[in-house]
Amino acid sequence: MPDWVQIHVATNQHEAIEDRLLEFGAVSVTLSDAADVPVLEPAPGEIRLWPEMIVTGLFPHETDPQPLCQQLVEQGLCEAGHVRHELLVDRAWEREWLVDFGPMRFGRRLWVSPHEAAPIWPEDAVVLRMDPGLAFGTGTHPTTRLCLQWLDAQDLSGLSVIDYGCGSGVLAVAAALLGARQVVAYDIDPQALTATRANARANGVEHLIEILPCEQPPQQPADVVMANILAATLIDLKPQVCQLVAPGGRLLLSGILAEQQGDVCKAYADQFLLTPENSDAWIRLDGRRFASDA
Repeated sequence: MPDWVQIHVATNQHEAIEDRLLEFGAVSVTLSDAADVPVLEPAPGEIRLWPEMIVTGLFPHETDPQPLCQQLVEQGLCEAGHVRHELLVDRAWEREWLVDFGPMRFGRRLWVSPHEAAPIWPEDAVVLRMDPGLAFGTGTHPTTRLCLQWLDAQDLSGLSVIDYGCGSGVLAVAAALLGARQVVAYDIDPQALTATRANARANGVEHLIEILPCEQPPQQPADVVMANILAATLIDLKPQVCQLVAPGGRLLLSGILAEQQGDVCKAYADQFLLTPENSDAWIRLDGRRFASDA
């Protein structure tokens, strides 16, 4: 396989750099953090960027990167010390992620595993097969991990479930595999719906999961509603989320930093008494809707 040439540019003008690298003939352009500044999980459909980034252009191996780097400097798009190039030895990139992403266990029964990973789980395990993709959620983030652990501990047999802000569909698919009668998956990002549909099909539960279009949020209440988004969004969406939980139903909220717990609990206090569970700096909240609330 031929090698590739990469050009890396540290910049706060990422759009201009992206455009120029594509004009130069880059076959792909990616963004990464230049200063180790955390960017939290985005709300559905939201794109969050770092204040300073590394823009990386990938070029065919015959590309001479030196004049391209020089042009970026001469055109005032970056400083000389902020652009570099390297030869990238080609590999089987579709398998590279397997080095860091293997089968993971959540609770007693539930496992999430890449499609090609060798089985290491017991015979009674519930295995969700999923490869990392563009839509958020494989179980590696603490917010998703907290939700998967909660799901594993529930008896979902015969229950209806809504995954509000489904991302990759990992929670929706897990709920279906764990016995839910029906799961509704919703997200305002079309890419998330595509990923959810593919993951549901790959796990043989597409007949149990209804994937709603971006413009058609769920309307019918469910026994269990899950929303793994962000604290501010959860507060903003409180009226919509609450009306989706059937009287006596369960609500699972995640994507909440420890210092945001009080604000989220306060927002939902008129209809739920929420119990926290933490992982690192993140909090999961769950509770049953007051039976008196009809």
